[in-house]
Amino acid sequence: MITILKIKKQIKNNPILLYMKGSPKSPSCGFSAKAAQTLCSCGEKFAYVDVLQNLDIKKELPKYANWPTFPQLWINGVLIGGCDIITDMFIKGDLQLLIKKTINNYYKNY
Repeated sequence: MITILKIKKQIKNNPILLYMKGSPKSPSCGFSAKAAQTLCSCGEKFAYVDVLQNLDIKKELPKYANWPTFPQLWINGVLIGGCDIITDMFIKGDLQLLIKKTINNYYKNY
């Protein structure tokens, strides 16, 4: 239960959050590398959680999200999806628009 509360807090406090294996500068799997690189290409800062360093989150997040794999991208508290969805949205231009809108709204409220 404590882990679920931690996950909810991370998702709430970070408008763009990537749960991944490794870090954007040192990813530990190809899917996480591609997802992080795609997000970096959007030009905005994003938070990340290395699930390999947070085994409680690695275990509980798939159940909470009803999404079995990593990476997982969350924007505005909503699960967007994994690497394939992130890449597809980027190719279509939808990811850039969603991120820009999210960042604009986030800073407007502060």
